Amino acid sequence: MSMPESTPQIDAFPNRRRILVLGASGFIGARVVQALAAGDWATPIAARHRAGIDPALSVETRQLDATQRDALDAALRGVDGVVNCIAGDNRAIVASARALFDASSRLAAPPRIVHLSSMMVYGTTTGLVDETAELKGDWDGYSAAKSEVEKLARDCPRVVQLRPGIVYGPASPIWIGRIGRWLSQRRLGDLGASGRGYCNLVHVDDVVEAVLRCLRLPGIEGEVFNLSLTSPPTWNEFFRLFAQALGVPIVRISHFQLMVEQFLLAPPLKVAERLASAVPLRWHSPDAIRPWLPRLCAHPLRLDVRKAEEMLQMQWIPLDRGLRESAAWFRALESVRTRS
Repeated sequence: MSMPESTPQIDAFPNRRRILVLGASGFIGARVVQALAAGDWATPIAARHRAGIDPALSVETRQLDATQRDALDAALRGVDGVVNCIAGDNRAIVASARALFDASSRLAAPPRIVHLSSMMVYGTTTGLVDETAELKGDWDGYSAAKSEVEKLARDCPRVVQLRPGIVYGPASPIWIGRIGRWLSQRRLGDLGASGRGYCNLVHVDDVVEAVLRCLRLPGIEGEVFNLSLTSPPTWNEFFRLFAQALGVPIVRISHFQLMVEQFLLAPPLKVAERLASAVPLRWHSPDAIRPWLPRLCAHPLRLDVRKAEEMLQMQWIPLDRGLRESAAWFRALESVRTRS
């Protein structure tokens, strides 16, 4: 990823920095490892709970239970920076962050930590929201967990936090993979009034760029940054543009159809999905549309990203380019799925 001409002043390191990436097998974590490995200033250490990292990446790897403070004590030795991309269940999100902050606070020279939070910390807040807004955390359990972590981070002085919106792009399992299938199956489309909320999209490469800058910029400890397109589309507009990029028709989805999807089809499809993941079969279970999606599609919250644009000098990947790349990845993925 290239920097724009007007980049902020970045520390020049005489030696490569050792950067520990927690959650390195996830969608964002894997891209962070790739970007660090491709640069000339850092050496990534890819950590994940289960063994196995992409063999195409020639990087140091560690199997690590990030919820265990003793394990993190050992992992942080000799590390210059940490990127926390851990996802998983809500308990693991909080426990791993608490262990990380505790382990870091005991070091004489703690590393800078870039923590991946979420716009969901704002909960049910509506309107244009900047980083000073209240952390309501009242949307669901994930929202509450992310808010709790941010409160824990206040006692860890070397943390920089990023609050991305909807992180899309090639290899995005939900926002490109699942939504692409729902659009192609005509189970999702123009939702009418239910799709007029803001879709605060941010390309995964922009999130990674923000991570890299937060690792290197001096004097930004304690800062928080929203990440999203400056003028995000509505969810209806996102579905229309993505369907266009995929070459599939956009259809009108009625409120009744949404109710059928959420309350009649979703429960058995979730059971089928679990069975298909547990037993190796050639059949792929259809994805269930859960009630949280229509709720999110109607939510009128828009992220104010001026702080990231000013302090990090972020320039966002245009939506049309991002959707073209995403559609190409989706078509390749579906071609493999239909042959398997």
